[in-house]
Amino acid sequence: QVQLVQSGGGLAQPGGSLRLSCRTSGINFKLYTLNWHAQAPGKERELVATIDSSGDTKYADSVKGRFIVSRDNARSTVYLQMNNLKTEDTAVYFCQTHARSREVWGQGTLVTVTS
Repeated sequence: QVQLVQSGGGLAQPGGSLRLSCRTSGINFKLYTLNWHAQAPGKERELVATIDSSGDTKYADSVKGRFIVSRDNARSTVYLQMNNLKTEDTAVYFCQTHARSREVWGQGTLVTVTS
């Protein structure tokens, strides 16, 4: 069974930082591309960061230069370091991968950026 279990997130002030973690099980983690998505209140879920098996990364324009996605293959964990947070980053964040012919999602983590 493939599982993605998230941790981290919470409350931050504008300009602050948070780190999200997503621990996986049931897959050969080092072979997989992992994605982070964000769903802001009343909006569609959007892809914000991707890291592939080679460690190559991609970011949405809205987070480029502020968010960093990384992976620890030994821990089967992907991270999203969120720096210089803005109020518009407030969202539920999900990690996601595609495994065994289906999409697998983490449970979601709420990030609230407010002064």
